[in-house]
Order: sequence, then C-alpha cells, then structure tokens
Amino acid sequence: MSDFSSVNECVDQIKKDGYMPVKRIEKPVFKEQNNQDPEPVRQEIIFEAVPLDK
Repeated sequence: MSDFSSVNECVDQIKKDGYMPVKRIEKPVFKEQNNQDPEPVRQEIIFEAVPLDK
C-alpha cells in the first residue's frame, strides 16, 4: 500500500501502471477512545480499476 500526497497523484500512478479507475470507495478510519465514541482520524480511498486495452 502506498500513500500519495493527493488523489490525482494516485490516479496518475494507476494509469501509468496500465489501468483505468472505474470505481472509488471512501471509508472513514476511526480511533477508539476509552469508554467514548470512536473518533474519525482520516479517510481511506480505495480505487477499483480495470486494465487498459492496448
């Protein structure tokens, strides 16, 4: 798993690797607190991609 500084940088890398993103999924990541509600700490973005026709 690589961390990119921007979503566009990630999409550019996906395309460079010969794939086309077709779906974007965003999932919140939470940190558990002692006897409190979970606290959101960041957003995880997952792309589904298909190979480009060449």
